[in-house]
Amino acid sequence: MRPRKHCYGSLIILLLLIACEVNTMKLTSTAFRQGEKIPAIYTCDGNDINPPLQITDIPKNAKTFVLIVDDPDAPRGTWTHWVVFNIEPLQLIPEKSVPGLEAMNDFKRTAYGGPCPPSGIHRYFFKLYALDKELELKQGAARQDIEKAMQGHIVATAELMGTYSHG
Repeated sequence: MRPRKHCYGSLIILLLLIACEVNTMKLTSTAFRQGEKIPAIYTCDGNDINPPLQITDIPKNAKTFVLIVDDPDAPRGTWTHWVVFNIEPLQLIPEKSVPGLEAMNDFKRTAYGGPCPPSGIHRYFFKLYALDKELELKQGAARQDIEKAMQGHIVATAELMGTYSHG
């Protein structure tokens, strides 16, 4: 079986994490727990706002965060819902916030686009990366450019997965 094209970015990051012996942080939300359904308020069926995210075990050498939210179950491959970079390493990303510079998502905008699956139950991954430097990119950068700029600078990672289906 051939890997789908959309898997390469995540595979590259995974290999970099293994090679660099990256530490792990913990990413949680008061809105939903790991593997649970994301409340409708954070989706296209509700207010389409980002959920609150709590971060613990932040490494001392973290200078900035990158947050990538995507859906690997989308019909045409992984769908990017939100990418935020140069986030100050704080313990909370508040609900309905813009914590850093936003990159272009697959909705062709630089804003959070909540879960909105065309059918069935989809998984949504909130992936947080702690970096040892700020990224020298501008608002609206492409996800691929952000992932490339992150290479060699990831000092810790965390992930939270929620699910969503209409109705």
